[in-house]
Amino acid sequence: MAQDKRIEQDSLGEVAVPTDAYWGASTARARENFPVSGITFPPLFIAAIALVKEAAARVNGELGLLDEERAEAVAEAAGEAGRGELGDQFGLDIFQTGSGTSTNMNVNEVIAARANEKLTGKRGGRSPVHPNDHVNLGQSSNDVMPTALHVAAARRVAEELLPAMEGLRQALAAQGERFADLPKIGRTHLQDAVPIRLGQEFGGWARQVEAGRERIEQAAAGLRELALGGTAVGNGVNTHPEFAARVIERINRVTGLDFRRAADGFEAQACRDGAVFLSGALKAYAGGLIKIAGDLRWLASGPRCGIGEIELPSLQPGSSIMPGKVNPVIPEAVIQAAVQITGNDTTVALAGQMGRFELNAMIPVIAHNLLQSIGLAASASRILAEKCVAGIEAREERCRENLSRSLALATYLVPVIGYDKAARVSRRAYDRGITVKEVVVEEGLMSGAEFTELLARAGVEGM
Repeated sequence: MAQDKRIEQDSLGEVAVPTDAYWGASTARARENFPVSGITFPPLFIAAIALVKEAAARVNGELGLLDEERAEAVAEAAGEAGRGELGDQFGLDIFQTGSGTSTNMNVNEVIAARANEKLTGKRGGRSPVHPNDHVNLGQSSNDVMPTALHVAAARRVAEELLPAMEGLRQALAAQGERFADLPKIGRTHLQDAVPIRLGQEFGGWARQVEAGRERIEQAAAGLRELALGGTAVGNGVNTHPEFAARVIERINRVTGLDFRRAADGFEAQACRDGAVFLSGALKAYAGGLIKIAGDLRWLASGPRCGIGEIELPSLQPGSSIMPGKVNPVIPEAVIQAAVQITGNDTTVALAGQMGRFELNAMIPVIAHNLLQSIGLAASASRILAEKCVAGIEAREERCRENLSRSLALATYLVPVIGYDKAARVSRRAYDRGITVKEVVVEEGLMSGAEFTELLARAGVEGM
């Protein structure tokens, strides 16, 4: 049986809308015309728009621009939308009009329809609550959508990403302390270098995460400026002069973040440089995740025929054909997420260049990629900390074995016998397949005890 429809009108004329829908004609046209990818805005973004609508309704009521009954109905309906209670009503593709008008009107229509249901008992319609005249009062898609982008991204950074990064930093730092006294060979150019401590490697990774967090915090601070109040082009046409400040104050009460009205409404609507800056900081952090996860894969490689200096937690069989093989699945998942973040940044950077005159008409694709990158960075940090780093064990014997066989130990001979003689010792050890210590003793350059003492003075013990 065909679904019952109701006929509504928008500026283009009549359009059929399912009777069980809260959305109206404008949303129906968008659903029909933009089925590009099947990718929709995440609930967090819809919640950010709904938060703006709820705060706007209450402020418009306070300012006497909406009567108390309408204002309360709109605010309550927006609250339901923000909590996800109307989540199935927001199904528009992100590839739509670049201002995001389709999604802004989708939210306006759903909230109006639900408010009308509260007031009249009948879903939908444009009276007594109208999606444009009442829900969108004092607003434009051109200032609401950039505002929602900043609110959603700043919240996801503060509530998801920064705690996850701190968790990863703490996990790495804890292992750094645990392995602080375990000597191993350092490596540069994938070649043996002078000895280090395993704990120093973990400490370096912990600082890398911490520095990444500092950069992201700095970039996210740029999202605290909101375009709200600029309406169509940034000059605030058709909005009350107190509207933006009051709405932002209410947004701050909910989010606990220090949002403020943009210093210049034209910049705030024409440019998405803040989003581009944050995306770049996320890409930098993604590079750090690739480095850390890649190092863990290398150090755990083998376990018998690779480096094998650490052992990662075993989470699942690693081969459909080779029995007993276990792969580094978490580092590989993290690397793939980081690669996606890197690709997303290219999209955000290109979209950020598309501001023309008084509007950047690329907001939906920026929002999708930026919010996905923040979420991926948070999830990748969390699983790397919890499912990998926290369970890493050192293979102490392997660390010491690799260290004892390193030709780079000849570096410590340089102050005693000079660079050239030390280089010859290293080459002879390599050619004969023996250790530097054995060559030193055979050639009478020093005794085994003296060589061990030389290394010990340099902080390399047990050689």
